[in-house]
Amino acid sequence: MSNWDSRFLELARLVSTWSKDPSTQVGAVITRDKFVVSLGFNGHPKGVADTLDRLENREVKYRTIIHAEINAILTAKQDLEGCTIYLWPFMPCSQCGAAIVQAGIKRVVAPPSDNDRWAESFRFTTEMFSEAGVDLVIHPL
Repeated sequence: MSNWDSRFLELARLVSTWSKDPSTQVGAVITRDKFVVSLGFNGHPKGVADTLDRLENREVKYRTIIHAEINAILTAKQDLEGCTIYLWPFMPCSQCGAAIVQAGIKRVVAPPSDNDRWAESFRFTTEMFSEAGVDLVIHPL
């Protein structure tokens, strides 16, 4: 792992603080070589208010919020083939993992993922990345 991995992972941590989610703030940074292509954090779609009644109700939040990885992919507005995505505070769920594969991103860097609520989803993501040839790098903290 390079010094660049640490820098971009730290940037993903900063981007995660832009999320208004009171329970889990997630950040994503997509890069090509040493250049930032796109940023994303978890939140509601443009024009949809991040109200506490939506953010504090897990059932409502899961139906309306866009994950950081998807926001970064959507806002990139360019081909992402061969890019790297850096994530904070954990690896992507299986739905975001599928979108990462479909977007052509070939490398994912994340800190160790010990969130029990997402453990099964992380397992599916790991299997999918392995099968699709996406390099998953777990960066030590």
